[in-house]
Amino acid sequence: MRAIRGLAVLLAALPALAAPSEPLSLLGISAGKSGSSVSVPMQIVILMTLLTLLPAAIMSITPFLRITVVLHFLRQALGTQSTPSNQVLLGLALFLTILIMQPVAADMYHQGWEPLEAGQLTPQQAMDQAARPLRSFLLRFAREKDIRLFVEMAHAPAPHTPADLDLKVLIPAYILSELKTGFQIGAVLFLPFLVIDLVVASVTLSVGMVQLPPVMISAPFKILLFVLVDGWNLVVGSLMRSFYT
Repeated sequence: MRAIRGLAVLLAALPALAAPSEPLSLLGISAGKSGSSVSVPMQIVILMTLLTLLPAAIMSITPFLRITVVLHFLRQALGTQSTPSNQVLLGLALFLTILIMQPVAADMYHQGWEPLEAGQLTPQQAMDQAARPLRSFLLRFAREKDIRLFVEMAHAPAPHTPADLDLKVLIPAYILSELKTGFQIGAVLFLPFLVIDLVVASVTLSVGMVQLPPVMISAPFKILLFVLVDGWNLVVGSLMRSFYT
C-alpha cells in the first residue's frame, strides 16, 4: 500500500515538474512557453555550426593566413614534396600566430571581457570594445584598394575615419591583402630555386642526360643552398618582422 501511495504522489507531482516556472535558456536564447523562441535542440545545432566555422574564421583574420601561404610556397620551391609535412607547417604557423596575436588578444580581454565580468558593460558594448584592438590590427595590413572594393560592394557609406569601418568590410579586405602579400613573398622565394632548376636543366640537356629528370638532380642542390644560408631562420625571421614594421 505504501508503494502504491508513493507512486500516486509521484504521478501527481509530474505535471508540476514538467512545467518549470522559468523557461529554459541556452546561449542567452530562452525557450519560452509560447514556442516563439528557438528551441534548445536548434540552439545546440547553431552552436555546433558556429564551432565548426570558428577555426576557419580565426585562421583568416590572423597572421596564420600569410604564414601558411609562404610556407607552402617555400616547400614547393624546394621540391621536397611532403617534407616538412602539413602538420609541421601548420604547427609552426599556429605558434607563430599565437606569438604575434598575444598582445591583441590581451587587449581584447582587458577592454571587453573584464568590464563585462565586472558588470560595467552590456554584452553588446563589450563586443564593441573588444573589436577595437582587432580592428586596429586589421587596419595595419589591409590595403586601401581592397577596403574601397568591399565598401562599394556592401553599398556602405564612405567612413569618415578608419575606426568607422565595419568588420564585415574590413575582414575580407584583410584576407585579400594577406593573400597578395603571401603570394608576393612566395614569388620572391621561388626565384633562387628557379635559377638552380634552369642551370641544372641546361647542363643535363647539354650533356645528353635526357632520361634523367632535372628535378632529381636539382633537389639536392636546392636543399644544400637552403641549409647553407640558414633558410628557415631567414624565412621565419622575415615573416615575423613583416608584422612588426
